[in-house]
Amino acid sequence: MATAADTAAMRRAVALAARGLGSTSPNPVVGCVVSDASGQVVGEGHHERAGGPHAEVVALRAAGEAARGGTAYVTLEPCNHTGRTGPCAQALLAAGIARVVYAVADPTPQATGGAGTLRAAGVRVEQGLLAEEAEAGNAAWLTSVRRGRPHVTWKYAATLDGRTAAADGTSRWISSPASRADVHRLRAESDAVLVGAGTMRADDPHLAARGVEGAVQPLRVVLDTEATAVRPGARVLDDAARTVVVVADDLAPGAAGATGAAEVWRLPRAAAGGIDLTALLAALHRDGVRSVLLEGGATLAGSFVAAGAVDRVVGYLAPVLLGAGPAALADAGITTITEALRLHVTGAERIGPDLRITATVPEGA
Repeated sequence: MATAADTAAMRRAVALAARGLGSTSPNPVVGCVVSDASGQVVGEGHHERAGGPHAEVVALRAAGEAARGGTAYVTLEPCNHTGRTGPCAQALLAAGIARVVYAVADPTPQATGGAGTLRAAGVRVEQGLLAEEAEAGNAAWLTSVRRGRPHVTWKYAATLDGRTAAADGTSRWISSPASRADVHRLRAESDAVLVGAGTMRADDPHLAARGVEGAVQPLRVVLDTEATAVRPGARVLDDAARTVVVVADDLAPGAAGATGAAEVWRLPRAAAGGIDLTALLAALHRDGVRSVLLEGGATLAGSFVAAGAVDRVVGYLAPVLLGAGPAALADAGITTITEALRLHVTGAERIGPDLRITATVPEGA
Protein backbone atom coordinates (compact mmCIF):
# COMPACT_ATOMS: atom_id res chain seq x y z
CA MET A 1 0.00 0.00 0.00
CA ALA A 2 1.48 3.34 -1.06
CA THR A 3 1.95 5.90 1.69
CA ALA A 4 1.39 9.63 1.45
CA ALA A 5 5.16 10.04 1.19
CA ASP A 6 5.27 7.56 -1.69
CA THR A 7 2.56 9.46 -3.56
CA ALA A 8 4.25 12.82 -2.95
CA ALA A 9 7.57 11.48 -4.23
CA MET A 10 6.03 10.03 -7.38
CA ARG A 11 4.05 13.19 -8.05
CA ARG A 12 7.32 15.10 -7.84
CA ALA A 13 8.89 12.62 -10.27
CA VAL A 14 6.03 13.21 -12.73
CA ALA A 15 6.59 16.97 -12.48
CA LEU A 16 10.32 16.52 -13.05
CA ALA A 17 9.68 14.36 -16.12
CA ALA A 18 7.67 17.17 -17.72
CA ARG A 19 10.81 19.33 -17.80
CA GLY A 20 12.10 17.13 -20.61
CA LEU A 21 9.14 17.68 -22.95
CA GLY A 22 10.39 18.74 -26.37
CA SER A 23 14.04 17.88 -25.78
CA THR A 24 14.33 14.12 -25.22
CA SER A 25 12.98 12.61 -28.45
CA PRO A 26 13.18 9.94 -29.59
CA ASN A 27 13.55 8.99 -25.92
CA PRO A 28 10.78 9.23 -23.30
CA VAL A 29 10.48 11.88 -20.63
CA VAL A 30 11.33 10.37 -17.24
CA GLY A 31 11.58 11.74 -13.72
CA CYS A 32 13.13 10.14 -10.65
CA VAL A 33 13.18 10.90 -6.92
CA VAL A 34 15.44 9.03 -4.47
CA SER A 35 14.85 8.84 -0.72
CA ASP A 36 17.23 7.42 1.88
CA ALA A 37 16.50 4.51 4.23
CA SER A 38 14.61 6.83 6.58
CA GLY A 39 12.37 8.19 3.81
CA GLN A 40 14.10 11.57 3.44
CA VAL A 41 14.44 12.78 -0.16
CA VAL A 42 18.14 12.91 -1.01
CA GLY A 43 18.22 13.15 -4.81
CA GLU A 44 16.09 13.89 -7.84
CA GLY A 45 16.51 14.33 -11.57
CA HIS A 46 15.00 14.01 -15.01
CA HIS A 47 16.11 12.92 -18.46
CA GLU A 48 17.10 16.18 -20.14
CA ARG A 49 18.05 15.15 -23.67
CA ALA A 50 18.60 12.12 -25.87
CA GLY A 51 22.10 10.77 -25.31
CA GLY A 52 22.33 12.37 -21.88
CA PRO A 53 22.13 10.57 -18.53
CA HIS A 54 18.80 8.99 -17.64
CA ALA A 55 16.70 10.30 -14.78
CA GLU A 56 17.76 7.53 -12.39
CA VAL A 57 21.44 8.25 -12.95
CA VAL A 58 20.96 11.98 -12.35
CA ALA A 59 19.03 11.35 -9.15
CA LEU A 60 21.52 8.76 -7.88
CA ARG A 61 24.44 11.11 -8.49
CA ALA A 62 22.67 13.76 -6.44
CA ALA A 63 21.96 11.27 -3.65
CA GLY A 64 25.42 9.74 -3.46
CA GLU A 65 25.95 7.25 -0.63
CA ALA A 66 22.67 8.34 0.97
CA ALA A 67 20.86 6.26 -1.67
CA ARG A 68 22.06 2.97 -0.13
CA GLY A 69 19.11 1.17 1.43
CA GLY A 70 16.71 3.76 0.07
CA THR A 71 13.85 3.97 -2.44
CA ALA A 72 13.82 5.18 -6.04
CA TYR A 73 10.55 6.53 -7.46
CA VAL A 74 10.58 6.49 -11.27
CA THR A 75 7.86 7.43 -13.75
CA LEU A 76 8.89 4.69 -16.20
CA GLU A 77 10.22 1.20 -15.55
CA PRO A 78 14.03 1.40 -15.30
CA CYS A 79 15.62 0.32 -18.58
CA ASN A 80 17.45 -2.97 -18.87
CA HIS A 81 19.63 -2.40 -21.92
CA THR A 82 22.74 -0.54 -22.99
CA GLY A 83 22.20 2.13 -25.62
CA ARG A 84 23.97 5.47 -25.63
CA THR A 85 23.90 5.10 -21.84
CA GLY A 86 24.05 2.07 -19.56
CA PRO A 87 21.10 0.17 -18.08
CA CYS A 88 19.40 2.02 -15.24
CA ALA A 89 18.48 -1.23 -13.49
CA GLN A 90 22.19 -1.92 -12.98
CA ALA A 91 22.82 1.65 -11.82
CA LEU A 92 20.15 1.26 -9.14
CA LEU A 93 21.65 -2.03 -8.02
CA ALA A 94 25.15 -0.55 -7.86
CA ALA A 95 23.85 2.33 -5.73
CA GLY A 96 22.38 -0.10 -3.21
CA ILE A 97 18.76 0.89 -3.71
CA ALA A 98 16.51 -1.45 -1.67
CA ARG A 99 13.13 -0.54 -3.18
CA VAL A 100 11.99 0.73 -6.57
CA VAL A 101 8.53 2.16 -7.21
CA TYR A 102 7.71 2.86 -10.86
CA ALA A 103 4.54 4.15 -12.48
CA VAL A 104 4.43 2.74 -16.03
CA ALA A 105 5.92 -0.41 -17.53
CA ASP A 106 8.32 0.11 -20.42
CA PRO A 107 6.63 -1.27 -23.58
CA THR A 108 9.76 -1.35 -25.75
CA PRO A 109 11.17 -4.88 -26.26
CA GLN A 110 14.80 -3.79 -26.00
CA ALA A 111 14.40 -1.84 -22.75
CA THR A 112 11.81 -3.82 -20.82
CA GLY A 113 12.79 -6.27 -18.10
CA GLY A 114 14.36 -3.83 -15.68
CA ALA A 115 11.81 -4.68 -13.01
CA GLY A 116 12.59 -8.39 -13.34
CA THR A 117 16.32 -7.77 -13.08
CA LEU A 118 15.82 -5.75 -9.92
CA ARG A 119 13.52 -8.34 -8.32
CA ALA A 120 15.97 -11.13 -9.15
CA ALA A 121 18.64 -9.20 -7.26
CA GLY A 122 16.45 -8.91 -4.16
CA VAL A 123 15.12 -5.38 -4.66
CA ARG A 124 11.50 -4.73 -3.67
CA VAL A 125 9.73 -3.56 -6.82
CA GLU A 126 6.26 -1.99 -6.99
CA GLN A 127 4.41 -0.85 -10.12
CA GLY A 128 1.47 1.42 -10.89
CA LEU A 129 1.67 4.34 -8.46
CA LEU A 130 0.19 7.40 -10.25
CA ALA A 131 0.28 5.43 -13.50
CA GLU A 132 -2.43 7.55 -15.11
CA GLU A 133 -0.58 10.80 -14.42
CA ALA A 134 2.71 9.36 -15.64
CA GLU A 135 1.06 7.97 -18.79
CA ALA A 136 -0.42 11.37 -19.58
CA GLY A 137 2.94 13.08 -19.14
CA ASN A 138 4.62 10.58 -21.45
CA ALA A 139 1.75 10.33 -23.96
CA ALA A 140 3.85 11.34 -26.96
CA TRP A 141 6.51 8.68 -26.50
CA LEU A 142 4.05 5.98 -25.50
CA THR A 143 1.92 6.72 -28.57
CA SER A 144 4.97 6.48 -30.79
CA VAL A 145 5.90 3.09 -29.35
CA ARG A 146 2.39 1.63 -29.37
CA ARG A 147 1.14 3.06 -32.66
CA GLY A 148 4.31 3.64 -34.63
CA ARG A 149 3.54 7.28 -35.32
CA PRO A 150 3.90 10.61 -33.51
CA HIS A 151 1.35 11.81 -30.97
CA VAL A 152 -0.71 14.63 -32.53
CA THR A 153 -2.17 17.60 -30.65
CA TRP A 154 -4.57 19.85 -32.53
CA LYS A 155 -4.47 23.42 -31.21
CA TYR A 156 -6.97 26.11 -32.16
CA ALA A 157 -8.30 29.43 -30.91
CA ALA A 158 -11.96 30.35 -31.32
CA THR A 159 -14.75 32.53 -30.03
CA LEU A 160 -17.35 31.12 -27.67
CA ASP A 161 -19.58 30.51 -30.67
CA GLY A 162 -16.86 28.48 -32.36
CA ARG A 163 -15.60 30.95 -34.97
CA THR A 164 -11.92 31.22 -35.83
CA ALA A 165 -12.31 34.41 -37.90
CA ALA A 166 -14.91 37.03 -38.71
CA ALA A 167 -17.08 36.90 -41.83
CA ASP A 168 -14.59 39.19 -43.63
CA GLY A 169 -11.72 36.83 -42.82
CA THR A 170 -10.04 38.92 -40.10
CA SER A 171 -8.81 36.83 -37.18
CA ARG A 172 -6.08 38.72 -35.32
CA TRP A 173 -6.43 38.55 -32.48
CA ILE A 174 -9.25 36.35 -31.18
CA SER A 175 -7.30 34.98 -28.23
CA SER A 176 -5.45 37.00 -25.60
CA PRO A 177 -1.70 37.62 -25.26
CA ALA A 178 -1.70 35.15 -22.36
CA SER A 179 -3.14 32.41 -24.58
CA ARG A 180 -0.69 33.17 -27.36
CA ALA A 181 2.19 32.91 -24.88
CA ASP A 182 0.80 29.54 -23.77
CA VAL A 183 0.86 28.36 -27.40
CA HIS A 184 4.59 29.07 -27.48
CA ARG A 185 4.91 26.77 -24.47
CA LEU A 186 3.08 24.07 -26.44
CA ARG A 187 5.46 24.59 -29.33
CA ALA A 188 8.47 24.27 -27.05
CA GLU A 189 7.09 20.99 -25.68
CA SER A 190 6.57 19.56 -29.18
CA ASP A 191 9.02 17.99 -31.59
CA ALA A 192 7.29 19.47 -34.64
CA VAL A 193 4.78 22.19 -35.49
CA LEU A 194 2.69 21.61 -38.61
CA VAL A 195 0.55 23.87 -40.82
CA GLY A 196 -1.00 23.59 -44.25
CA ALA A 197 -0.86 25.68 -47.40
CA GLY A 198 -3.94 27.74 -46.46
CA THR A 199 -2.44 28.94 -43.20
CA MET A 200 0.85 29.55 -44.96
CA ARG A 201 -0.76 31.83 -47.53
CA ALA A 202 -2.97 33.66 -45.06
CA ASP A 203 -0.57 34.23 -42.17
CA ASP A 204 3.05 33.61 -43.28
CA PRO A 205 3.60 32.05 -39.82
CA HIS A 206 6.99 31.76 -38.16
CA LEU A 207 6.17 28.65 -36.07
CA ALA A 208 9.18 28.94 -33.75
CA ALA A 209 8.80 28.94 -29.96
CA ARG A 210 9.40 32.41 -28.55
CA GLY A 211 9.64 33.61 -24.97
CA VAL A 212 10.29 30.14 -23.52
CA GLU A 213 13.61 29.96 -21.71
CA GLY A 214 15.85 27.10 -22.84
CA ALA A 215 13.40 25.97 -25.52
CA VAL A 216 14.59 23.44 -28.08
CA GLN A 217 13.05 24.71 -31.30
CA PRO A 218 10.57 22.33 -32.92
CA LEU A 219 10.83 21.16 -36.49
CA ARG A 220 8.64 23.43 -38.64
CA VAL A 221 6.58 21.48 -41.19
CA VAL A 222 4.49 22.98 -43.98
CA LEU A 223 2.19 20.78 -46.08
CA ASP A 224 2.42 22.50 -49.46
CA THR A 225 1.05 19.77 -51.71
CA GLU A 226 1.29 21.71 -54.98
CA ALA A 227 4.44 23.68 -54.01
CA THR A 228 2.59 26.99 -54.37
CA ALA A 229 2.29 28.35 -50.81
CA VAL A 230 5.90 28.61 -49.60
CA ARG A 231 8.07 31.12 -51.39
CA PRO A 232 11.63 32.39 -50.86
CA GLY A 233 11.60 34.86 -48.00
CA ALA A 234 8.81 33.12 -46.07
CA ARG A 235 9.28 33.48 -42.32
CA VAL A 236 9.51 29.71 -41.82
CA LEU A 237 12.63 29.65 -43.98
CA ASP A 238 14.78 31.68 -41.60
CA ASP A 239 17.46 30.08 -39.43
CA ALA A 240 15.45 30.07 -36.18
CA ALA A 241 14.68 26.37 -36.61
CA ARG A 242 14.84 23.56 -39.11
CA THR A 243 12.02 23.59 -41.69
CA VAL A 244 10.61 20.88 -43.94
CA VAL A 245 8.27 21.65 -46.84
CA VAL A 246 6.20 18.63 -47.87
CA VAL A 247 5.02 18.40 -51.49
CA ALA A 248 3.33 15.73 -53.58
CA ASP A 249 5.66 13.16 -55.09
CA ASP A 250 3.97 13.41 -58.50
CA LEU A 251 4.97 17.04 -59.09
CA ALA A 252 7.43 17.87 -61.84
CA PRO A 253 11.03 17.43 -60.64
CA GLY A 254 11.74 21.16 -60.55
CA ALA A 255 8.47 22.30 -58.98
CA ALA A 256 9.63 22.02 -55.38
CA GLY A 257 12.54 24.32 -56.06
CA ALA A 258 10.15 27.28 -56.19
CA THR A 259 9.59 26.97 -52.43
CA GLY A 260 13.11 28.14 -51.64
CA ALA A 261 13.29 25.52 -48.88
CA ALA A 262 16.54 23.76 -48.13
CA GLU A 263 14.70 20.59 -47.16
CA VAL A 264 11.77 19.27 -49.21
CA TRP A 265 10.03 15.95 -48.67
CA ARG A 266 8.13 14.41 -51.57
CA LEU A 267 5.33 12.19 -50.27
CA PRO A 268 2.39 10.42 -51.93
CA ARG A 269 -1.04 11.95 -52.25
CA ALA A 270 -4.16 10.67 -50.54
CA ALA A 271 -7.21 9.80 -52.64
CA ALA A 272 -8.68 13.24 -51.88
CA GLY A 273 -5.62 14.94 -53.39
CA GLY A 274 -3.74 16.20 -50.35
CA ILE A 275 -0.67 14.61 -48.80
CA ASP A 276 -1.28 11.12 -47.47
CA LEU A 277 -1.29 11.66 -43.70
CA THR A 278 -0.25 8.11 -42.88
CA ALA A 279 2.84 8.54 -45.05
CA LEU A 280 3.50 11.96 -43.52
CA LEU A 281 3.34 10.71 -39.93
CA ALA A 282 5.51 7.72 -40.83
CA ALA A 283 8.13 10.03 -42.34
CA LEU A 284 8.09 12.26 -39.27
CA HIS A 285 8.42 9.23 -37.01
CA ARG A 286 11.47 8.03 -38.96
CA ASP A 287 12.93 11.49 -38.49
CA GLY A 288 12.72 11.12 -34.71
CA VAL A 289 9.56 13.19 -34.22
CA ARG A 290 7.43 11.84 -31.39
CA SER A 291 5.02 14.77 -30.89
CA VAL A 292 3.34 17.04 -33.43
CA LEU A 293 1.48 20.27 -32.73
CA LEU A 294 -1.09 20.79 -35.47
CA GLU A 295 -1.64 24.52 -35.95
CA GLY A 296 -3.23 24.45 -39.37
CA GLY A 297 -6.69 25.70 -40.26
CA ALA A 298 -10.06 23.99 -40.23
CA THR A 299 -9.51 22.00 -43.44
CA LEU A 300 -6.22 20.45 -42.33
CA ALA A 301 -7.60 19.74 -38.85
CA GLY A 302 -10.64 18.07 -40.42
CA SER A 303 -8.46 15.80 -42.51
CA PHE A 304 -6.46 14.72 -39.45
CA VAL A 305 -9.62 14.04 -37.45
CA ALA A 306 -11.11 12.08 -40.36
CA ALA A 307 -7.92 10.01 -40.55
CA GLY A 308 -8.08 9.18 -36.83
CA ALA A 309 -4.75 10.95 -36.40
CA VAL A 310 -5.58 13.39 -33.58
CA ASP A 311 -4.79 12.28 -30.03
CA ARG A 312 -5.36 15.48 -28.07
CA VAL A 313 -7.22 18.76 -28.60
CA VAL A 314 -6.27 22.06 -26.96
CA GLY A 315 -8.82 24.78 -27.57
CA TYR A 316 -8.47 28.40 -26.48
CA LEU A 317 -11.95 29.89 -26.18
CA ALA A 318 -12.15 33.67 -26.05
CA PRO A 319 -15.11 35.48 -24.45
CA VAL A 320 -16.08 36.85 -27.85
CA LEU A 321 -19.10 36.37 -30.13
CA LEU A 322 -19.01 36.78 -33.92
CA GLY A 323 -22.14 35.03 -35.15
CA ALA A 324 -20.63 34.34 -38.56
CA GLY A 325 -17.31 33.27 -40.03
CA PRO A 326 -15.40 30.00 -40.45
CA ALA A 327 -15.78 27.24 -37.86
CA ALA A 328 -12.81 25.74 -36.04
CA LEU A 329 -13.21 22.36 -37.74
CA ALA A 330 -14.13 21.62 -41.36
CA ASP A 331 -15.35 18.33 -42.81
CA ALA A 332 -14.05 15.50 -40.62
CA GLY A 333 -16.07 12.73 -42.22
CA ILE A 334 -18.80 12.95 -39.56
CA THR A 335 -22.33 13.11 -40.95
CA THR A 336 -24.59 12.23 -38.02
CA ILE A 337 -24.63 12.74 -34.26
CA THR A 338 -24.04 9.05 -33.63
CA GLU A 339 -20.67 9.39 -35.40
CA ALA A 340 -19.59 12.36 -33.28
CA LEU A 341 -16.08 12.08 -31.89
CA ARG A 342 -16.63 12.36 -28.15
CA LEU A 343 -13.59 13.46 -26.19
CA HIS A 344 -12.42 13.08 -22.61
CA VAL A 345 -11.84 16.48 -21.01
CA THR A 346 -8.66 16.43 -18.95
CA GLY A 347 -8.33 20.11 -18.13
CA ALA A 348 -10.16 23.43 -18.09
CA GLU A 349 -8.11 26.45 -17.03
CA ARG A 350 -8.35 30.22 -17.24
CA ILE A 351 -5.57 31.69 -19.35
CA GLY A 352 -5.90 35.44 -18.98
CA PRO A 353 -9.48 36.21 -20.06
CA ASP A 354 -9.71 33.01 -22.11
CA LEU A 355 -10.61 29.43 -21.25
CA ARG A 356 -8.23 26.65 -22.28
CA ILE A 357 -9.91 23.27 -22.74
CA THR A 358 -7.72 20.18 -23.02
CA ALA A 359 -9.28 16.91 -24.13
CA THR A 360 -8.00 13.55 -25.31
CA VAL A 361 -9.37 11.18 -27.93
CA PRO A 362 -10.31 7.83 -26.34
CA GLU A 363 -8.42 4.74 -27.51
CA GLY A 364 -10.11 3.17 -30.49
CA ALA A 365 -12.25 6.23 -31.26
